[in-house]
Amino acid sequence: MKIIDTYSELLTSYEGTAFSLDRWKSYMDRSLPGAAPLFLADLEECLGTGNVTWEKDYLPVLNDVALHGDFREKAHASFCRAVEHLENRVAERFGKSLDVELIFLLGLCSGAGWVTEYGGKNVIFFGIEKMIELNWCGLDGMIGLIYHELGHVYQAQYGVLGRAFQKGEDSFLWQLFTEGIAMVFEQELVGDPDYFHQDKDGWKDWCDRHFEGIKVDFTRDLPTMTRADQRYFGDWVSYRGRGDVGYYLGSRFVRYILAKYPFDEIISFDIDTVRELYRQFVNRSL
Repeated sequence: MKIIDTYSELLTSYEGTAFSLDRWKSYMDRSLPGAAPLFLADLEECLGTGNVTWEKDYLPVLNDVALHGDFREKAHASFCRAVEHLENRVAERFGKSLDVELIFLLGLCSGAGWVTEYGGKNVIFFGIEKMIELNWCGLDGMIGLIYHELGHVYQAQYGVLGRAFQKGEDSFLWQLFTEGIAMVFEQELVGDPDYFHQDKDGWKDWCDRHFEGIKVDFTRDLPTMTRADQRYFGDWVSYRGRGDVGYYLGSRFVRYILAKYPFDEIISFDIDTVRELYRQFVNRSL
């Protein structure tokens, strides 16, 4: 596990307090050569949905990094504390090490945490702009964020994370499953099976009360779900006025599976197995 921190350079992406895409590209070229196209491609895909715009949804979030130095410094300090002895904590709980680079940077709103490949290595990009927007600058929120993304890395390294699907239905069911695995990994590292870093303003209590409805609606939506209309994964979407509800449902699904199988076995399940287990999960209380 390696930590790469670009904090000292990220403000070079601004002209005063105004974000500059050209300056950002230069910052990325200096700090992480070859990484900028990953973020630009994600930006273009998101803008292509028509659900967001650069001026309304991206630029204000990026400008806030320069405008709010207190939040910026708090997020960076929390990140530094959260990664202390992190490799040892993973080894103590799961008995394995992780081959990954954790990179603190200014992204293009691609996510507070993004697991991908860069330079032939598994990496997690941690975007400070999304940390500030989501108010995950404190230590508790930072720990939850980092642990969650490490859960994806753990599945990628010791099981199977990425799969290609012909049907969108399988793709979103797989996302539910993998986000559930990452949530459980996060909870196990924290030491609390009811922990959710998303739990603010009664979020978990609301999800608990509406669990059956969430399950029914996700199942009903699944056959026609697209990235443009899904309402379960991400802070930018809303299910009955709440974001990130898919992470809650995913954790409940994976906890159901863990009653039958060990964690290190389920991370290698294929989509056929996941589909059958989801059918059982849905029907058990209907």
